[in-house]
Amino acid sequence: MADIKDPENTILIELKNGIVTIELLPDVAPLHCERIKELARGGAYDGVVFHRVIDGFMAQTGDVAHGRSDGDTRRAGTGGSDLPNLPAEFSKLPHDRGTLGAARSANPDSANSQFFINFNDNHFLNGQYTVYGRVIDGMEHVDAIVRGEPPAAPDMMITMKVAADD
Repeated sequence: MADIKDPENTILIELKNGIVTIELLPDVAPLHCERIKELARGGAYDGVVFHRVIDGFMAQTGDVAHGRSDGDTRRAGTGGSDLPNLPAEFSKLPHDRGTLGAARSANPDSANSQFFINFNDNHFLNGQYTVYGRVIDGMEHVDAIVRGEPPAAPDMMITMKVAADD
């Protein structure tokens, strides 16, 4: 079980094999941390698939508009939430294994609801994508996510909660 220091800034993602505990970094990327908590508290991430999972790289999810497992996920990866896009919050934090990064289009200020978890150290992403959290427990469950772009039978986030609400 994870040692949760700040329940208000800790996310719990339930996957098919167990819980992934993510410590958010509000001192580094406050807007991104607030956004993921707001969407999690509204249930927006529940049932959303991992639509882009590249072995040795990362697992991407969070398309709350097109990524629901109970709908047509063919457009997963093309949408976000109804909330405005976020400005980049780049930092000196490296994209190490287990870090949470904000997915976006070519525009650095286009992050919205999508995010990825790095399988490996992906330092070529440093300074180009916002890092706003890190897995502190359950990385083995992330490692077990089905691969594909998109996966034939994608895994999903069963639920996502803020630890303070659990």
